[in-house]
Amino acid sequence: MKDFKSAVKKVNNNFTRRKKLEVLQVNVGDKCNQKCAHCHCLGSPDGSNIMPAEVIADIIIFLYNTPDIVLDITGGAVELNPNLKYLIEEAKPVAREIIVRNNLTIFDDTGMEGFPEFYAKNNVKLVCSMPCYTRENVEKQRGKGVFDKSIKALKNLNKLGYGRQPDLKLDLTYNPGGAFLPVKQSELEKDYKNILLEKYAISFNNLITITNAPINRFREFLKSNGNYDQYMNLLTDNFNSNTTENIMCRNLLSVGWDGRLYDCDFNQAMGLELKDINELKFLKTADLENREITFGEHCFCCTAGNGSGCAGQL
Repeated sequence: MKDFKSAVKKVNNNFTRRKKLEVLQVNVGDKCNQKCAHCHCLGSPDGSNIMPAEVIADIIIFLYNTPDIVLDITGGAVELNPNLKYLIEEAKPVAREIIVRNNLTIFDDTGMEGFPEFYAKNNVKLVCSMPCYTRENVEKQRGKGVFDKSIKALKNLNKLGYGRQPDLKLDLTYNPGGAFLPVKQSELEKDYKNILLEKYAISFNNLITITNAPINRFREFLKSNGNYDQYMNLLTDNFNSNTTENIMCRNLLSVGWDGRLYDCDFNQAMGLELKDINELKFLKTADLENREITFGEHCFCCTAGNGSGCAGQL
């Protein structure tokens, strides 16, 4: 197996180091109303790692000390954290942008119905999971009934102005349904937009394609099918040096449910903490700049083919 750090250093020594912080990605917990086959953070209805109020308070302090960065909220179903609305309301005055990663089906659960209106009121950008535009492929990855709930949620978001008004951004995310790389993002986006509009009168802004990371559930899936080595070879054989300058860990800081800090959400799932920095509240961004990033073999998913990250292809 190739060493990821060595592969990046061959392109440019500086690309293994952090740049200026642009995104604070916060994982508010692993509790979820779904249990998806590819999920790297092990989200499920049994999830019990929920970010407590004191960690959210530290995040808000950091945001006020570091204004004009993006707050990117992720997790299982983030709406199941009881402090989510408080975090968004407190962050809104200082964050450049607030992104919520949402699975669409949570809006159908009792007590969750008001979240779309809340998001619209606070101009939250939504990045919603939609692994395909066909029922068969969606339900294969996410479970029976998920497709219809997702379509219902998207139609409601459109009614609120999401995907139609300039200040209410709606992006969709695609993960491959197996051990293969995403096709070119721009081409797949055209298919999504055409089919969702023609069949369901649904519109959205951008499609984000994300390569499956070979960790946790997806790793188990690969191992159970005897495809792990083959998939890792696929990632390393398709290493694209042109993607290395903009890998997401260079300008993103990931915060775990318990306040621990990581270079990215994948590292968080692997337990690869930042070295020598363990408290967010008093962290200064200068302490992060030019630091060496912690890498592992899973990082090849971000540089394979057209590249991949939480914001899409690189």
